[in-house]
Parts: sequence; C-alpha cells; structure tokens
Amino acid sequence: MTEPLVTTSSQTVGPFFAIGLPWEDGPFVVPAGTPGAFHIAGRMVDGTGEPVPDALIETWQADPDGRFDHPDDPRGAVSSGFRGFGRCATDVNGRFEFLTLKPGALPGQAPHVDVSVFCRGMLRRLVTRIYFPDSDNSADPVLALVDSEFRHTLIASVAPFGYRFDICLQGQDETVFFDV
Repeated sequence: MTEPLVTTSSQTVGPFFAIGLPWEDGPFVVPAGTPGAFHIAGRMVDGTGEPVPDALIETWQADPDGRFDHPDDPRGAVSSGFRGFGRCATDVNGRFEFLTLKPGALPGQAPHVDVSVFCRGMLRRLVTRIYFPDSDNSADPVLALVDSEFRHTLIASVAPFGYRFDICLQGQDETVFFDV
C-alpha cells in the first residue's frame, strides 16, 4: 500500500541568482564609449542596513527618444547599440551598476527606468522605478500614486558618474515597490 501524497513545506529561493543569471555584458545597456552614456549605481540593503550580496537587479527602459528595443514597439529603438535591458548581480557589499542612456519620456509619463529585484527569501520579484531629479516628474501618473512622503525613494540622486539609486528592502528607508 502506498502512502498518500502530502504537501511539502515551501522553501525560500536562492541564493542562485548571482550564480546562473548574470552575464558579462549584462550591466551594459549600451556599449562602453557610447556618447551620452552614464552610470546608474547603487547599493541594495536589508531592513537593518546590511548589504544584500547575492541579489540580482534587472532594468528595462526606453531609449532617449522614448522608444523600446522590442517587437511590441513598432517604432523600435533608434539609438545605436541600445539594448534597453540590463542585468547586474550585487557584489559582497550589495553594490550594483549599469551603463545606460537617459530614457526619453513615454506618452504621459516622465523618463524612468523600470527595475526588478530578485533575491534570496523572496518567491516573487519586487518591482520599482528610477526617476531622475533633473526631469519634470510632476505629471507622471505612477509617481503621483505614491504618497509624497515616500516619493524620494524612487528618485535617483545626481552623482559624479551619473546617478545614484539605492534599494532598501525594508524599514524606515524602504524603497517603494509596486504590486504588479
């Protein structure tokens, strides 16, 4: 007689993201040396401020003309070498960095970069956005949904290399994440 099947307990995910998913060109949304390219760099931390060393950050964005390098955008990206997608594992200090171009505004939206966060202990990705402090973000409908007290967690800061955007998973400085 066989034993009845029983549901097993769920398990946390990872830390496998930093092992199998990154690739050498992943952080380069555009090739090095692309005119106008800059870095978006930051650090991912947990609720106590400790670095998350084995996470994976993905970005997806429009090119400077507000076009996507994707079949669903019939206009297509016009920037040479622009991929629109980036993937970077965090290092032992929780740091990540992308080389990209500033995205153009989409119809009815401010320039932004979509971000997905994958890390151990999470069964679903977290989704957020990076907005730019030197863009007019006032009419963006997504940013307008965020309580004004927390909007700053979605706006990068200007840095010598381009922009800095830190991701905090929990706590007082928690980055706003969207339920998608």
